[in-house]
Amino acid sequence: MDKSSLFHQFVTFTDNVHQVTHELTQNVTVANITPLQYKILEYIKVSQPVTPTEISECQHMSLPNTSREIRKLQDQNLIEKWNDTEDRRKQYIRLSIEGEKMMEAAFACIEERFLQLIQHATQEDIKDIQHALTILEQKVFQQKE
Repeated sequence: MDKSSLFHQFVTFTDNVHQVTHELTQNVTVANITPLQYKILEYIKVSQPVTPTEISECQHMSLPNTSREIRKLQDQNLIEKWNDTEDRRKQYIRLSIEGEKMMEAAFACIEERFLQLIQHATQEDIKDIQHALTILEQKVFQQKE
């Protein structure tokens, strides 16, 4: 397979990932937050601690809009903010205890949906899926350590 064909396969794959992600997270019951706020909380959950700039870049939002959403989440006691000890201008954000509880409940719902999705997979299929995900993380997505 040439690299152009691989690219087109990757584009199709990422489109499918977005569609399945939407289906898995659609209507996840999370009280009093918007879908955008949920996406921010989800990003914080898997990447914490994060900076406002990282959230802004990941969510494709302006920094002022990101700051407004962060303030709303902080007002709901779902996140905590603190300043870097060496550079007081730099802020970090993580989930609060309440935010952790909320996201654990949301992830439990998503996990249940995911398990339904793979309910007919054999043990060999599951090993193949795990192996494929590991390779994608290492070779394409390059997860930060």
